[in-house]
Amino acid sequence: MDSVFNLLLAFAAYVIATASPGPATLAIMDVAMSQGRKSALVFAGGVITGSMTWALAAVIGIASLLSTYVQLFYMIKLLGGVYLLWLAYKSLRSALAHGTSEVEPASRTKTPLSTLYLRGLGLHLTNPKALFAWMAIVALALPEGSSALSALLIVVGCLSLGVLVFGGYAVLFSTPRAQAAYRRLGAWFNGVLSAVFGAAGLRLLLSRN
Repeated sequence: MDSVFNLLLAFAAYVIATASPGPATLAIMDVAMSQGRKSALVFAGGVITGSMTWALAAVIGIASLLSTYVQLFYMIKLLGGVYLLWLAYKSLRSALAHGTSEVEPASRTKTPLSTLYLRGLGLHLTNPKALFAWMAIVALALPEGSSALSALLIVVGCLSLGVLVFGGYAVLFSTPRAQAAYRRLGAWFNGVLSAVFGAAGLRLLLSRN
């Protein structure tokens, strides 16, 4: 009974962590409104892949390596901070350019799907906090002596939840109403997105742990 409760608690923690507004969810919203549902789902697929990569790393104990090899941890932080600042720059450019075009979102030049997938993957893989969030989830649901089946249930369960949450953002914000709102407010939205990415990047680069 305790194991079931711990598993449900871990699932709840994962949903809260993924559904809360953050760089990944905001980026999915932006792609959905500006480039359409298919592009957003592909980007979300990259984010989900990154999340599951950190999940497996936490389950098999790679997190302990980051504690031992501090240089590796700081390298990931550096890459993550720089990547977020690059996304901030891209969003700022979009914000400044948005008001000069009335082109429908679906007819704009779209980023190749492979590039979108890699961007989503990179956004999550360069976020060391995602790994430590997974460490907390694993600690909740996998006390010492837990079986491999329990670990598999966590990964598969959270993968399913991630598809629902991130995919839901992609579907919800690619509707005609959302895209119409983006045409009116896209400059403001991209400005907010730039600020969020910039703040997250600087915080990652300047944090001491």
